[in-house]
Amino acid sequence: MSATSLDAPVLERLVAAAAAAPSLHNTQPWRFGLDPGTRTVRIDAAADRILRHTDPVGRAVHLSVGCAILNLRVAAAHFGWQPVTRLLPCPDRPALLAQVRLADTTRGAPADGLFEAVWRRHSSRFPFSGRPLPADLLAELTEAAHMEGAVLRFPGPKGTERLLRATWEAESRNRADADRAAESRRLVSGPRPPSLGLPPAALGQQDARDRMPMRDFGAHRHPDVLPAGTFEPHPTLALLSTAHDRRADWLRAGQALERVLLLATRRGVRASLMHQAMEWPDLRGRLHGRSVDGRREHAQMVIRLGYGPQGPASPRRPVEEVVEGHG
Repeated sequence: MSATSLDAPVLERLVAAAAAAPSLHNTQPWRFGLDPGTRTVRIDAAADRILRHTDPVGRAVHLSVGCAILNLRVAAAHFGWQPVTRLLPCPDRPALLAQVRLADTTRGAPADGLFEAVWRRHSSRFPFSGRPLPADLLAELTEAAHMEGAVLRFPGPKGTERLLRATWEAESRNRADADRAAESRRLVSGPRPPSLGLPPAALGQQDARDRMPMRDFGAHRHPDVLPAGTFEPHPTLALLSTAHDRRADWLRAGQALERVLLLATRRGVRASLMHQAMEWPDLRGRLHGRSVDGRREHAQMVIRLGYGPQGPASPRRPVEEVVEGHG
């Protein structure tokens, strides 16, 4: 298929795919614009969606927008365009995080199944079975991150314990921090638009054995809000890292994260994002690693993977709310 026009229904489908990306507390911190003459989609950070206590420097916003960029690229390829992406294209417009130009291509739509996975990917904060992931899948996920300029590592038992300890400490700090807890509660049970935040069904459970540090979203583990369950005793955790820690690296990390999540979804694997330690600079620093040649790797996300129930979908803002000049 060779795309030659960008009509309103296709544009809406492209934006809907981008907006299906995950974001911290489902804040959906993006805004889209279109230059019809060059068939270029702009993605800006939405300043009113930033969690100023939980994400004061906007790193999580960049990761979320990176996920949206990858979804947009996948959708563009599905409809027959070659997406040409520029990150941070205008230094004098810091809110403009990316431009994706839809170039003509004569190649057919890719048969990788990622476009279908865009609509089926949901975070699952429920217990997994504990069944190990096959080695070939771990290799595929690692390669998926590498394709986007990031590193995905699956640590052994000691490394997994290190990730769990850092996440537990971060979760304890979040519960004790009144401002951060209030931000979480506002996006779960507080006054908010119905198309933002997390519905109660998506919150998942807390670990009855206090081993898996699942986020309680400011509920302070009240059993009526977050019931307890028995989580897998030996979780599969992955650490996503980048060689540098600049804004462009955060956007690349988001694209790598979403490619990993879409591939996992296509292969029937569930995922939840354990971002808590990334929200505290000292704890995040503990998770920075070294490559085989000794170079520093900057931790960007902890991903929990496994087989289990599919998480329910979280709401999304309608296209007319996220596209400039739409309507």
